[in-house]
Amino acid sequence: MLALPEHPDHFAHATWDDVLPWYEQLATTAVTAEGAEAWLASWSKLEELLGEAGTKSMIAYTCDTADPAKEAAYLRFSAEIGPKAHEQGVRLATRALALGIGRADLATTMREFKTDAEIFREANVPRMGEIEELSAAYQKVTGGLSVDWDGAAKTIPQLGPYLQDPDRAIRERAFRKGAGAYLAVRDALAAQFDKMFALRTAMGREAGFADYQSYIFQSKFRFDYTPADCDRFHRSVEATVVPAVKRLHDARKRALGVDTLRPWDLGVDPLGRPALKPFRTADELTGAAERVFSRVDPELGARFALMRRQGLLDLDSRPGKAPGGYCTKYPWSKVPFIFMNAVGVADDVTTLLHEAGHCFHDFEASAQPFIWQRGTGSEMAELASMSMELLAAPHLAAPTGWFSEADARRARAEHLEDTLIALAHIASVDAFQAWIYASGQGHDASARDAAWLEIRARFEQGVDWSGLERERVARWYRQLHIFELPFYYIEYGIAQFGALGIWQQSLRDPAAAVARYRKALRLGGTRSLPELYAAAGVGLIFDEASMAPIVADVERAIAELRADEPAAAR
Repeated sequence: MLALPEHPDHFAHATWDDVLPWYEQLATTAVTAEGAEAWLASWSKLEELLGEAGTKSMIAYTCDTADPAKEAAYLRFSAEIGPKAHEQGVRLATRALALGIGRADLATTMREFKTDAEIFREANVPRMGEIEELSAAYQKVTGGLSVDWDGAAKTIPQLGPYLQDPDRAIRERAFRKGAGAYLAVRDALAAQFDKMFALRTAMGREAGFADYQSYIFQSKFRFDYTPADCDRFHRSVEATVVPAVKRLHDARKRALGVDTLRPWDLGVDPLGRPALKPFRTADELTGAAERVFSRVDPELGARFALMRRQGLLDLDSRPGKAPGGYCTKYPWSKVPFIFMNAVGVADDVTTLLHEAGHCFHDFEASAQPFIWQRGTGSEMAELASMSMELLAAPHLAAPTGWFSEADARRARAEHLEDTLIALAHIASVDAFQAWIYASGQGHDASARDAAWLEIRARFEQGVDWSGLERERVARWYRQLHIFELPFYYIEYGIAQFGALGIWQQSLRDPAAAVARYRKALRLGGTRSLPELYAAAGVGLIFDEASMAPIVADVERAIAELRADEPAAAR
């Protein structure tokens, strides 16, 4: 319909003035009812091309936050072009609704278009840009953190192996150094968050909502659950998961032979065995991953092999690299990309399995005709990633995977323990974010820190934090979601219970569970969230009665995997 550019590189150095004419053409070109789908395809292609150019700039910057040119390019896309493209997207969404496109597989997309149109306010566009600039500044500060370790500079992720050292003094030293690095920049990060809070609160009010939480639920298209459901999730986790985690911590304390369990005792093996070291190089990490995914499903293995060949992985931790890990996608090329900070520990294996699950989701959904149909809400995206962690677990042992048989059992037990611990953490982070934006005190840095301590005490029991209140506060400053992606966290909890449901299925029939999993991923965003979960054979869980038997199954599985270990470790 329109003669659009043929490659994302057309927009690599574009300014907004270069981009706007393409949106203007789509907004003003005459369209008949018969030509509506062709027009929608042209808009979809524009979003693919521009989105891929922006994705390239984001990847380049997060891989090297110290490069001013990469920072400038990233900010040009995220802070200048992105918010204005969103504004034009709402303009075109309104036109799409008026065209009356009635395809059943676009019903979810049209509902999202309608929501975007209803909550959009022009006055929020510059606020979005400011928030993106503050997010980039957060990445720059945290990506540049390092500590001195015996004369050598170490990034915060590079302290990971020391937190697993059998020597308790080394673990404590690593813990204090990592927390201390964030405490040293606490005031700067708190000031950044003050600005973010004010901007987000103004956005919500501008759109006619009482608070930012109410606004973000609409913005994230949370049509199938409410803040009250999230509060119920928190309380249900507190009733079912938190006691299970405390039982794990009590067993760990007995095995370690310590009077109290301190935060630096949580990563070490309770039997004093050296930390698992599944790989030495990124090539060893990815080579085994390819074999593991091929055992789960040959086609998944082939897709990961393609990523290796095409250089769609950046896995090593290094100075100047942004913290954390993510999977993103090149929407025009229809291939994903994995970013992480691997340092040779077992958690790196879990992270790669997790991010690869996102990749498989992108591959499966890529056949959908329009860009909006290929993406989903985070609840479904995280179901894809967390399920892959569990579906791959039976294949972790050599010669396929990274471990001996005994170490694979240990790694699987540790992963299931971490799953329960993560659920309690997820509930605490979401409860904290709800407090920030709904309490009326979120603007106060001291009140935020105090609320974090109070909420954290509800969800983290069995660990002695006495004398470490400041270090405990530092934990939320390293949670990038709270800064950059507000309210993006409950999705992990919803998806984790869904993934555990898929895991339960896989214990009975692995092939059928994988087939259902792939079928659900293939639907992309063409169905509602409950329908997508149903396609995978699971449901949305917020209540204590549904959580309790799942938690019990996880505890039983941990006990079975640790059955050959001394009783003190069980």
